[in-house]
Amino acid sequence: MQNSALPLIFDGHNDVLLRLYNEGGVDQAGTFISGRTTHIDVPKSRIGGFAGGFFAIYVPPIGEDTKRDELMTQVSYDVPLPPIIDCADALPVVLEQAAILSRLEELGALKICTCVTDIRSCMDSGMIAAIMHIEGCEGIDEDLHSLDVLYRAGLRSVGPVWSRTNQFGEGVPFRFPSSPDTGSGLTPLGVKLVKRCSEKRIMVDLSHINEAGFWDVAKHTTLPLVATHSNAHSLCEHSRNLTDKQLAAISESNGMVGLNFATPFLNVDGRERTDVELEIMVRHLDHLISILGEDRIGIGSDFDGTLVPDAIGDVAGLGALREAMRLHGYNEELLKKICHGNWMSLLERTWGAS
Repeated sequence: MQNSALPLIFDGHNDVLLRLYNEGGVDQAGTFISGRTTHIDVPKSRIGGFAGGFFAIYVPPIGEDTKRDELMTQVSYDVPLPPIIDCADALPVVLEQAAILSRLEELGALKICTCVTDIRSCMDSGMIAAIMHIEGCEGIDEDLHSLDVLYRAGLRSVGPVWSRTNQFGEGVPFRFPSSPDTGSGLTPLGVKLVKRCSEKRIMVDLSHINEAGFWDVAKHTTLPLVATHSNAHSLCEHSRNLTDKQLAAISESNGMVGLNFATPFLNVDGRERTDVELEIMVRHLDHLISILGEDRIGIGSDFDGTLVPDAIGDVAGLGALREAMRLHGYNEELLKKICHGNWMSLLERTWGAS
């Protein structure tokens, strides 16, 4: 069981829904309660003090595998990105993954939350709190009708792009070494999406967008800038990481960054390997805090979507990261902020207090 003295962790990103979708969809939802061999399930969440987080809906590539994981073990790489997916092909996948999340709620595994009051209530009761998030908006039509419908179903966070190009803009590739300045920014439809999200107070996630798109979002949004699962480019020159200039803009907007556990974005050599010392993760936290301050940094694990350090392993191992932060000198107040408090404050600033 979880040590009650450890602060609960609210997480900026996981890919549970993709895993369940790939393994059979809605019919596999029960395994989330009984136990799985993947990173997150109910039993492991109780051990690790996982309070919940952003559950991503993501449309996987159609066709040939790009062998991303294999390529990212090399000294340098530029992973070929999969082709654009049409909205007509993407929308059924989005709806099925939304249905998986709904089934998990029906089974009592979690609660879909649309306000911070709901999340805090879940944390008090021991229920996993889930935010419905879309990672890459291929399934959103040009009139944004599907965005409106999904909002009614609980959607409160979107990443306009995953790393591949779509109708809204260009994602940042998996490239090392590289800056995130890799292409053009938002399309006119992307600007329309960002403005609609501002109107509806849907959080916009900048984790996978390229630098030009980042600045376009900053120009057109009225909400805080957020990267749910990204790290510091100054410490790892991967295209997926954020430059100090981007971090400063996030700070100025009173936004937030969630520390990504993906090892290629942590290691100074950009290589995907799991023998990563927790000290490296804390080093990224230190750098993020030096620019963002203590109130704008949290956790964004990417569990079930990437290889994470062996020292953590899965959600049951989150205590190791907490202990590493404590041994590094983070006091109890800062630990609570990083583990969940800052996410609650950010969501109140984005969604409104309720």
